[in-house]
Amino acid sequence: MLSMDEFAQAAGIADMNRGMLRRALTHSSYVNENPDVLEDNERLEYLGDAALDFYVAEWLYLRFPEVDEGELTRMRAAMVRTENLAELARRLRLGEVLLLGRGEEASGGRRRTTLLCDAFEALVGALYLDKGLEALGSFVEGFLEETIEVVLNERRLVDARSKLQIWAQARYGVTPNYETIGMYGPDHAREFEIKVSLTNGLSGKGRGKSKQEAAQRAAADFLDSIGTDADLIMGSGYGY
Repeated sequence: MLSMDEFAQAAGIADMNRGMLRRALTHSSYVNENPDVLEDNERLEYLGDAALDFYVAEWLYLRFPEVDEGELTRMRAAMVRTENLAELARRLRLGEVLLLGRGEEASGGRRRTTLLCDAFEALVGALYLDKGLEALGSFVEGFLEETIEVVLNERRLVDARSKLQIWAQARYGVTPNYETIGMYGPDHAREFEIKVSLTNGLSGKGRGKSKQEAAQRAAADFLDSIGTDADLIMGSGYGY
């Protein structure tokens, strides 16, 4: 079993206020059995859930500028789902330092997925209150990098433009550039031609009745031109 100081040191939050940390680790069952303890971690869990949602939303927004808001929402939900947060809590050995009531501990509370997820969110809330959003970001950054890869490998993003964006960032660290290179036909039946390119010269073209449609076709043409099946990008190490 870990002491609170050993846990804080291993988790990279050694300078966190110990009173705040203790509150984050205090389950309601412990409060029920210890009248001198006045507050459990449920309010911190509420705050941590909101803070984590906001930080992950911002992280995804900046990381994937070509992905639309609907897919960003689904990606965020997948990243902060209960199982993912509980797994991180296990890696941190968070269960070993939780303050639990005797009954909760006897029933396996230290290993329970929902309890570990709640405790991790409470820890995030406490860290946010004590040190701010920047410290929260430093704490979860490595987790986000690992989790997004898992999420993307599990999911199949439905449009070619999103797939190209993720592939280009993963392989080259760049964002594809889209430009309108032609407009054809009368106003009531206008057709657009879009070119998408990377800084290394790779490119694709597409035409459609809207710029969005043309961009999707240009992205699909790009993926075809590099010999990568768009449907397999997420499932084969981003296609390289």
